[in-house]
Amino acid sequence: MNFPILSSLILLPSIGALFILITRSSDKSNYSGSKYVALFTSFANFIISIYLWYIFDPSVADFQFVESRVWLKGFINYKVGIDGISILFIILTTLISSLCIVSVNNTIKIKLKEFLISILLMESLMIGVFSSLDLVIFYLFFEGGLIPMFLIIGIWGGPRRVYSAFKFFLFTLLGSVLMLVAIISIYWINGTTDIVELYSLGIDVKYQNLLWLAFFSSFAVKTPMWPFHTWLPDAHVEAPTAGSVLLAAILLKLAGYGFIRFSIGLFPVASENFVPLIYLLSLVAIIYTSFVALMQNDMKKLIAYSSVAHMGYVTLGIFTITQQGLEGSIIQMISHGLVSAALFLCVGVVYDRMHSRLISTYGGLVSIMPKYAVLFMIFTLAAIGLPGTSGFIGEFLILMGAFKKNFLVATIASVGVVLGAAYMLWLYKRVVFGLLINKDLLKMLDLSKSEVFILTFLAIPTLFFGFYPEPLLNTINVSISNLIDTYNYKVSFLTK
Repeated sequence: MNFPILSSLILLPSIGALFILITRSSDKSNYSGSKYVALFTSFANFIISIYLWYIFDPSVADFQFVESRVWLKGFINYKVGIDGISILFIILTTLISSLCIVSVNNTIKIKLKEFLISILLMESLMIGVFSSLDLVIFYLFFEGGLIPMFLIIGIWGGPRRVYSAFKFFLFTLLGSVLMLVAIISIYWINGTTDIVELYSLGIDVKYQNLLWLAFFSSFAVKTPMWPFHTWLPDAHVEAPTAGSVLLAAILLKLAGYGFIRFSIGLFPVASENFVPLIYLLSLVAIIYTSFVALMQNDMKKLIAYSSVAHMGYVTLGIFTITQQGLEGSIIQMISHGLVSAALFLCVGVVYDRMHSRLISTYGGLVSIMPKYAVLFMIFTLAAIGLPGTSGFIGEFLILMGAFKKNFLVATIASVGVVLGAAYMLWLYKRVVFGLLINKDLLKMLDLSKSEVFILTFLAIPTLFFGFYPEPLLNTINVSISNLIDTYNYKVSFLTK
């Protein structure tokens, strides 16, 4: 296929953003026009990504739809391509971006054009991350995503938005400085930053530990893993609803993808050495942040801490280096992208009406917002991994992979499932059930048509893949098998 479909996916949102930028916005009609342009652009990208999935060949382990152009001769090539691992994250990105644009109707009152531009630029950069086949290009897209998210939190966020935006920016930027040094080091060691070439060449064992730690410094902050997670609750609390959705659904997945693509793919011997460290940090994240979530009275903070716990399962599954563990981690990331996005949107619905995120403000919503109660229940159950939801498939496979590798680690991780059920069900009980004490709640209206549309659009794949995960598993199976086989071969060969 000669048509540059991946470059089109990357560029189309940016073209839409440029079009919105150059149009005048002196009246409301132009603001509406900006929304339609942004929505059309993002939805078109979603359709293209679905088509890409349709024509993708899951039986092939190699990268497909590869495009390569010389950028800096002898140093950097613009090279993109996808395999079974990256295609699902691209679809998730285009879907969530489209829904975020639909959701701005009620939430963004000022500088709407600029907000839409930020979302579209974010979409371009995230697709670039998931399709990059050059370390430098990956780094540019990876760090570029900081800028629109920094603006989204800093301009449209809550009262402490500037503090939270700078905390988010500095944490993630400082974590990535070492990764940049590592990328430059890899170029001087191997003479290339092409990921496919590096896979075949391999990296000298004596450098792997240091390089692995450099990449880890960036991915651990971005995941975020304990104890680098403190920026996330602040960022979520202050970010507007669409910002929280993008942050939880897409941005956190960059690190999980990075662990699979680079930590395991490029540094197999070092990954083997650091498995105990990852297990320890993952277990602390699962157990500790679950207890912290139980103590929260702010709905956004509770869901933010639950994200840290869920990403703890992801890192645990990745570093089991088993078929089940890795497949479970990818499905868990896709599921968490859908479910966490929906949960933050559910919080946004009641916040828009009452301007409070405190759990104590609510109670008895089931009697005045039945549609909201039903949809909120679906996502709550998905978050705790109830069978029949996508959350169950991911967690089950991760725990299966963990039990194969370390019984004690898997047992401790299983406790997190119980704790997850505790804080999510307790949240639902306090908000939706109980007595309707706050009489101001009687003024609240049930979900609007656009809110029903967004939440239903997220509920359908959450339930569908819970009952029928085959399309996801078929897409990633061969790529994961190839990754594990290559990993095991390199570990056994290089450690002789």
